[in-house]
Amino acid sequence: MRDEYLKKQARWLSEGQIDRRQFIKAAIAAGLAVPSALTLATNVLAATPKSGGKLRQGSSYGSTTDALDPGTSENGMTQSIIYARGNHLTEVSNEGKLIPELAEGFESSNGAQTWMFDLRKGVEFHNGKTMTADDVIATFNYHRDENSKSAAKGLLSAIKEIKKDGDNRIIFELEGGNADFPFIVSDYHIMIMPATDGKIVDANDPVGTGGYIVESYQPGVRIQMKRNPNYFKEGRAHFDEVEMITLSDTTARQNAIMNGDVDFIDNVDPKTVALLARVPILEIFETTGTQHFTFPMRVNAAPFDNYDLRMALKYAIKRQELVDKILLGHGKAGNDVPVNESMPFFNTELPVHEFDAEKAAFHYKKSGHSGPIQLSASDAAFAGAMDAVQLIAASAKEVGIEIDIVREPSDGYWSNVWNKKPWSACYWGGRPTQDWMYSSAYTAETEWNDTAWKDTEAAKKFNDLVIMARSETDEAKRKDQYWEAQRLLQDDGGAIVGMWANFIHAHTKTLAHDEQVAANWQNDGNKIAERWWFA
Repeated sequence: MRDEYLKKQARWLSEGQIDRRQFIKAAIAAGLAVPSALTLATNVLAATPKSGGKLRQGSSYGSTTDALDPGTSENGMTQSIIYARGNHLTEVSNEGKLIPELAEGFESSNGAQTWMFDLRKGVEFHNGKTMTADDVIATFNYHRDENSKSAAKGLLSAIKEIKKDGDNRIIFELEGGNADFPFIVSDYHIMIMPATDGKIVDANDPVGTGGYIVESYQPGVRIQMKRNPNYFKEGRAHFDEVEMITLSDTTARQNAIMNGDVDFIDNVDPKTVALLARVPILEIFETTGTQHFTFPMRVNAAPFDNYDLRMALKYAIKRQELVDKILLGHGKAGNDVPVNESMPFFNTELPVHEFDAEKAAFHYKKSGHSGPIQLSASDAAFAGAMDAVQLIAASAKEVGIEIDIVREPSDGYWSNVWNKKPWSACYWGGRPTQDWMYSSAYTAETEWNDTAWKDTEAAKKFNDLVIMARSETDEAKRKDQYWEAQRLLQDDGGAIVGMWANFIHAHTKTLAHDEQVAANWQNDGNKIAERWWFA
């Protein structure tokens, strides 16, 4: 009875029907001691979203080569910008569930080959234009164009036709059934943009439908935004202003949060977690999700076009040592597949790729290779990347493999090194489903196939299996297809998935958020600007 009474009082306090003093008096009258009543009042108020203030978000990502074009977004900074200034047909909520966003509902027919999305009515772009089906179709066609360089092009390759049924209904016809298609359209690249005469004229136009309007942007430096007064989502986008600042240097990022120059930072180095936790004004915020750190070998470039050389390197790495020394236990060892047990149809019977001197030496000798192998890296890839590649070089040396570390500049790393150099360090935030993860980075048609694994017999079979599993409705058959796809990828592919890393952040205690926080990306699904507030 008392609990119900206190819940009602808490609700009234959060809604502003009573003030803090009235709540405390009511709590004491219900039998709570004064300290408990004070603490409860503070907690209730902290959990009540409030508008106002300027969020200063320090990001470990960002490059001078970045642009506002959603299709070219390739790092956490540009992704956060997309989510602040724009929206998608669907989104992954802070509870990890797929929910409608610019769509108000969706349904399928014809064995998940036809998908219908009903659009929200009255949603406005920042320029005052009302969003219609024409904007959605133009956006998708921008990414699907044969000359498109969008990272979402591969994701959308299965779309056969897009048509509208009035101004607020979109119909997608796919080449085959895809039960995961509503997840695909939530991909951050596919931010709905305003069309002119049925086309996207300028993908770098900052105009979107999101909670914040871009005021100024310096790629690789900072972006400044102000709240959109006409935002269609109630109870979201609480800050008056948002400033996102690129702080790629780990020490600079740490100093900025400790000195109060920013309110939030991502990618806290595990080595400094204990230090930051001792700062009275700060709080450590850690989530476990699908983030993994990789070292992709491009199989179309020597010496990685040699299967035995790839296998030698996979067995020459001490993965648990990486977890212990780089992540300091904030994660777990990888096994050369980009999916884990959090996803459906995870193959629990894969061989374990852990340091094995005998197997590494066997495959290296069989490869016929000799001489140093270059490994490019920068801490822009992930916090501790340079230390990680030094550990890899040391363990490889134990089995007679010589690795030359190439320290690359942080600025421009994602444009000039990743997906270009034959072997490099990389991070992936992961995706909610296997099909989405594979379609983003491993199938033949995607721009982000950073291992260039396309032309081997195993790669071709993998692609066929992904397509089959995408439309398979029989759970047992789908499991078999995904299990075999993982086996092929782990064995023949160029991905070295070294470790699964927790997302570690630090923020001022003045920031507050919902009880449940998303783990599909860092930074509460990269939606801090939309979901958090100042308590």
